[in-house]
Amino acid sequence: MIDVSAVLFDCDGVLVDSAASVERAWRRWATEHGLDEDAVIAIAHGRRTEDTLLDLGFSDDLAAEVERLEGAEVADAASVAAFPEAAALLPLLPRDAWAVVTSGTHALVTSRLAAAGLPVPSVLVTANDVAAGKPDPEGYLEAARRLGRPATDCLVIEDAPAGVEAAIAAGMRVVALPTTHPADELAAATLVAPWEDIVVRVNGKRIELALR
Repeated sequence: MIDVSAVLFDCDGVLVDSAASVERAWRRWATEHGLDEDAVIAIAHGRRTEDTLLDLGFSDDLAAEVERLEGAEVADAASVAAFPEAAALLPLLPRDAWAVVTSGTHALVTSRLAAAGLPVPSVLVTANDVAAGKPDPEGYLEAARRLGRPATDCLVIEDAPAGVEAAIAAGMRVVALPTTHPADELAAATLVAPWEDIVVRVNGKRIELALR
């Protein structure tokens, strides 16, 4: 069992199933630029758009290209849905005991949460709020700071290798969901399991996570 005082969620692939929407935008972009679609998708999940573009060697008009890609995803937000387990869990958690840390922009994450019928947390750390995106731990450390919790008493729920790496670098335990990446790519996590195998209980001011 994992026992903590706060849970920090990634958004895409954890709270909302947005994989198809993400891939539509990036496959379209890859085709436009003559790049292998699968190779682009392999590094796009769980990272800031600008970081993915820079890794692909794209630096011309970077801000405009980020805005165009993010705009396409915002326009497609209605296609996403909440993971049922996440929708059931969030109302059970004290509002000051959970946060969302995402590589998307504020506009993108709030549009997806709204489309999925999920609440916007009181602590939301987006790509707009950090100098360095995942796998840098900045976002998770900032969320812990805003919640007033020690990093070591926070649990991260992630779906991407970059996010797992960020959580570990922040000194946090991390549960990885194999929703967008196979389990072997997430093996560095404290625990790898699908949502349906996870049980979360609120015990006073403590949050306990275990497997069924």
